[in-house]
Amino acid sequence: MSSVLRPATAGQDVPTASQYRPISTHLAIAPPVSVVIPAMNEAENLPYVFKTLPDWIHEVVLVDGNSTDDTVAVARELWPEVKVVKQHGKGKGDALITGFEACTGDIVVMIDADGSADGNEIVSYVSALVSGADFAKGSRFANGGGTDDMTFIRKLGNWALCTIVNRKFGARYTDLCYGYNAFWRHCLDKIDLDCTGFEVETLMNIRVVKAGLKVQEIPSYEYLRIHGASNLRAVRDGFRVLKVILGERSNRRALRRRAHHSPMLDSVRGEVS
Repeated sequence: MSSVLRPATAGQDVPTASQYRPISTHLAIAPPVSVVIPAMNEAENLPYVFKTLPDWIHEVVLVDGNSTDDTVAVARELWPEVKVVKQHGKGKGDALITGFEACTGDIVVMIDADGSADGNEIVSYVSALVSGADFAKGSRFANGGGTDDMTFIRKLGNWALCTIVNRKFGARYTDLCYGYNAFWRHCLDKIDLDCTGFEVETLMNIRVVKAGLKVQEIPSYEYLRIHGASNLRAVRDGFRVLKVILGERSNRRALRRRAHHSPMLDSVRGEVS
């Protein structure tokens, strides 16, 4: 079995062999992995979600969005060590940010609570990170990925929005609006999330590129939601994502203007005036 380890930072001890956790037949890791699951009234779906989670992960952080069913009780029954965090705001972005703040692992994986994602894929995300990537982005349209849960209109909208991001920010994504991702926790300091809605996923994808982080897409298969109804609305949600993209584009232009602004020129202008 080979072992892959990200270099220790100053002040940290290099883990011994006994601290490594095998995550596959050919890979063992030392960095602890936290899995963040935002959930609101997902008690019926959680058994399917937790069933696929690997037993080698460090912790599960369930962010409860003020559920009125047995979401929290079911989570604790399925995973007794689960860390339950109460969401005080609203929106998926707010829930994820709350969950990220509660994580203690070096690697953070974000996964939906509706049963559409397979936790067995986490090994692929983690493998990409310990092999050198900063951000492992799930893609339903990369070779090997797929989806049972997208209409033609949603696929078309996702493609159009993805194309805009690729052209405007120099990315090479095949999928934009997908919530199954993983990253090193220190990346949060570089992307400064400030979005409370579901658009947070698009914002993350854009800001990791703007921050110059190394991104690797991971083929992922999205299944149908098992129980309950989705809140997604193709046209409305598409415009919300587009608004985020345009906002980030404006910020990029402002940063570029500041970067090309010369303090020496200001001093000359001051002397002339």
